[in-house]
Amino acid sequence: MMKRRFFLSSLTAAGATVAAVAALGQWPLATASTTIEKIVKTEAEWKRILTPQQFQVTRRKGTERPYSSPLDKNYKKGVFACVCCDLPLFSSKTKFDSGTGWPSFWAPIAKRNVHEEVDKSMAETRTEALCARCDAHLGHVFNDGPRPTGLRYCMNGLALKFNAES
Repeated sequence: MMKRRFFLSSLTAAGATVAAVAALGQWPLATASTTIEKIVKTEAEWKRILTPQQFQVTRRKGTERPYSSPLDKNYKKGVFACVCCDLPLFSSKTKFDSGTGWPSFWAPIAKRNVHEEVDKSMAETRTEALCARCDAHLGHVFNDGPRPTGLRYCMNGLALKFNAES
């Protein structure tokens, strides 16, 4: 049996960060063989289940006004899931006040749940965050977040729903 102290001391800085994030919520660590089954709907189907504002943000890559989402100041214990398909995306344990007016997190629940793509739609190149299950636009990822990751997942509150911990 491996000693805990030896195991922890043998982790690299990156490995320690992943282990720390996983330990916070007992989240499963994704492996290369782990896949998420895609959900595909027509535009009409998405329009039936989403509000017009949710549709604009998640399916048309829109952005809500800063400070307009009640989720920005929600610091209750729980999970922030995709509003389109209910995939768990972020834990309240990684939420922080970025001062930007959008809900911000320093890590997703599982890296495999949030897909990242290059976004060149503005004057600067950004990293877009998408739901790995339904490809909903969630927001963007920036390299100016807090430790331990240094990342800021700046999410649209309209793309998320909050499930309180019981």
